[in-house]
Amino acid sequence: MVTAEPVLMKKLIPLTLLALTATAGAQSLSGVQLGLTGGYASGLSGEIFVLTPNVVGPVGVKVGVATTRSADAINDAAPTGLGGSLATYGDLKKPTSQGGFGYSESGSATVTSVDATYGLGEVAPGIDATLYGGGRYGMFRATFGDDATYTNYSSNAFGVGAGAMVSYALTGGLSLVGDLGVDHFFAADVNATDKNNNTTTYKAGSQTYAQDTAPFNRPGTNFKARVGVKATF
Repeated sequence: MVTAEPVLMKKLIPLTLLALTATAGAQSLSGVQLGLTGGYASGLSGEIFVLTPNVVGPVGVKVGVATTRSADAINDAAPTGLGGSLATYGDLKKPTSQGGFGYSESGSATVTSVDATYGLGEVAPGIDATLYGGGRYGMFRATFGDDATYTNYSSNAFGVGAGAMVSYALTGGLSLVGDLGVDHFFAADVNATDKNNNTTTYKAGSQTYAQDTAPFNRPGTNFKARVGVKATF
């Protein structure tokens, strides 16, 4: 079965290099930061970011790339239309000994972000805080089925997000960092591709969009909480 698991290094490294290139012109500004955080954002999640503070006064720019592995990519309560003991997608996941098909699910998301930041400065001894907000572009994937029969779902969506980062200085230019925030993604087309590579596209805004895409836990409002480290150059 073709899975939708993200290939972390292949996705993060090129996009991070792009982010570094985009901020290379700001190296003359003091305090350019490179960070790595991990935690939760609708699943196990990690992010690499580049933050250039004080571009104009306390206002800066943050560019990030995050990837998430989702264990709940399929809506178990969605109706299958089969009725009986196979009425929902959750029923299809039951083992054959319990009347199901033994189907499995996997999912992933890759989100790029560009934020304006506002540095609050030192809010306590050794602790700095930064607020941020800006645009998002998310690439969401899910797979449901088994080796014989499966469906790949995909959707790319724009969104907005905001949050706060708090850092605690350790030594030299290294700091611990915590990130709390929320992202919201707007409705977008959903593609469903079967094993034979036949694709059906469900258009956002259509009358049957909610019904057609019910099996796919497509993006909406996602809360995130991550911790990690950052280096200041």
